[in-house]
Amino acid sequence: MQSTLSSKKVAIVTGAAGGIGEAVARELAKSGMFVALMDKEENALKNLEVDLKKEGLQAAAYPLDICDRPAVEETVKRIEENDGPIEALINVAGVMRMGTVDRLKDEDWDEAFAVNSTGVFILSRAVSRRMIPRERGSIVTVGSNAAFTPRISLSAYAASKAAATMFTKCLGLELAKYNIRCNIVSPGSTDTEMLRMLWKDDSGKDEFIRGVPESYRLGIPLKKIATPQDIANTVLFLVSNQSSHITMQNICVDGGATLGIS
Repeated sequence: MQSTLSSKKVAIVTGAAGGIGEAVARELAKSGMFVALMDKEENALKNLEVDLKKEGLQAAAYPLDICDRPAVEETVKRIEENDGPIEALINVAGVMRMGTVDRLKDEDWDEAFAVNSTGVFILSRAVSRRMIPRERGSIVTVGSNAAFTPRISLSAYAASKAAATMFTKCLGLELAKYNIRCNIVSPGSTDTEMLRMLWKDDSGKDEFIRGVPESYRLGIPLKKIATPQDIANTVLFLVSNQSSHITMQNICVDGGATLGIS
């Protein structure tokens, strides 16, 4: 896809140290954006910054806990001062805490919502406050198809992603009058460390593709697991001018696993 992104645009990508976040950061940087990389994993984040710069791309590492409100506000301020006005925010950072409801720990529930929902709110608020006077910008939240499909042992993850999804739609409605677009990309099974945590053994990938009837999990009609690049390509589309009349939408990238329900 030929990019329509300007080389002067600044994008923030959270969860950029690996998986989908890293793929999104690389794709946006290749498209000409200056990418502010955010993640708690400082070493991996700085290594990514070095890699991108070796490729002649523009990026800067900003190690950060997105649940730390003062730190988020200060970091967003520094990005605007050091790198330029933020044109795009991509909320990718997320955690998965598993367990049936009767066994789920309080701290697991709290952390899932702190990162997957509250972190999205904190970053989106800080960035949108700066986008509003300029009357332009794009915010994309990476959710999950679990946000609208019940999953056994994933109540905390699914509920927190559902909250982030609806928050982003409400944000999009509020910001539409300022020409700021807000959308969601909802991946299904994607080849990341988070997914591999769910695999019992080397056959886990095939099991996810076939489906698990006893867990009420359908298989994947396209017969393959998504790659982080598949998700990054969709994010790039929603950030680019090619989607200039799209807002408050949820694009599900799951190979048909949820049968088009979103």
